[in-house]
Amino acid sequence: MNAQAPKGTADMLPAVARAWEHMQRVAQELFARYGYEPVYTPLFEHTDVFTRGIGEATDIVSKEMYTFEDKAGRSITLRPEGTASVVRSALEHNLTANGAQAKLYYAGPMFRYERPQKGRMRQFWQIGIECLGSDGATADAEVITVLWRYFETLGIPAGSMRLLLNSMGDEQCRPAYRDSVAAFIRARSAELCDECVRRAESNPLRAFDCKKDGCRTVMADAPLLRDALCDACAAHYAEVKTHLNGLGIPYVEDSTLVRGLDYYTRTVFEIQVDAGLGSQNAIGGGGRYDRLMQEYGGPPTPGLGFALGFERTLLALEAAGVDIPAPPRADVFVARVDDSVLAEVFALAQRLRDAGIATELDHQGRSLKSQFKQADRLGARRVAVVGPDEIASGEFTLRDMESKQERRVALSEAVAAVTASLV
Repeated sequence: MNAQAPKGTADMLPAVARAWEHMQRVAQELFARYGYEPVYTPLFEHTDVFTRGIGEATDIVSKEMYTFEDKAGRSITLRPEGTASVVRSALEHNLTANGAQAKLYYAGPMFRYERPQKGRMRQFWQIGIECLGSDGATADAEVITVLWRYFETLGIPAGSMRLLLNSMGDEQCRPAYRDSVAAFIRARSAELCDECVRRAESNPLRAFDCKKDGCRTVMADAPLLRDALCDACAAHYAEVKTHLNGLGIPYVEDSTLVRGLDYYTRTVFEIQVDAGLGSQNAIGGGGRYDRLMQEYGGPPTPGLGFALGFERTLLALEAAGVDIPAPPRADVFVARVDDSVLAEVFALAQRLRDAGIATELDHQGRSLKSQFKQADRLGARRVAVVGPDEIASGEFTLRDMESKQERRVALSEAVAAVTASLV
């Protein structure tokens, strides 16, 4: 047996797991204020959910998906991202029928086969929202605002974040722009890497994403989509910026921002940080995808959303010096003087737990001194000491771990006394 996690995966040990749960709680509380409700989709889908939605020419579909045949010979894929699954679910369950709006959020693991590196794993964790049924620019501004506020609420300083913003156009203006970029790539093919040259035929806009310095220099001279937007897309983009300006949310227009998925239309955005991640400095992003539900055979339904990466966000928090709140594992520790009172100690601990008080006790036969050390490690604010003398008088000793003061308390009044001491 190989007692190690597979390459590109990591165990979420308690400290990291607490951070994940904290980020989920912050998301749940913040997203609810904007009207978003939880949704959980399967960890795997029929493969065409991703090939049709994300795009066969994308790196995710062509290189990174975990795809296999089930016992019935059906092609199944572990989900590499959340949007396609949520949109499939909304279509299957008619969540946007008759013009209804669906505002949904999710959290969970995603899977991509790529080279593991800092902040990028083969099993990684994401939190995201999807707003389905609205094409108004206020929806775009709202989704961007939620993402910005989320990172602020976690504690990442606004001054260390950078919001990049762009418009991808739509089916009216983007095809001609794609053709112009493809022609540019062909004309400058000698100066570009082989992958960028291939993209001229499959997905030319992805050449803007190339990390090679030479390609980035060449693509800086490529035609800009903002100069090719149709009137409707230009007006929509201008309105999004107006709403962000009104909220005082700073942004940088980046005409090379195209994101990595084919389903995006019009608004795209990304939040980056200055420290903690190196060149892979994006911690969250998303955009509008007004034609995605149609790709699955549904009616025209506008949509947009974002996803943020847990691992990268955690690195950004560490770089910003933000401590994830770590609640004490126990408010009270029930200690015994010797094993003759073990039954009474166990019963007292359970009474306190049933009353909603986080309580621990020793299960390993430690000395009283060692039990006090364990109580310190657990962050217990009070220690209830039970011994033969206390049991004989129907009492126990309640010790304040900060002030070191002690007092006797009747066992019959344990719950009330301990509860009052913790207020």
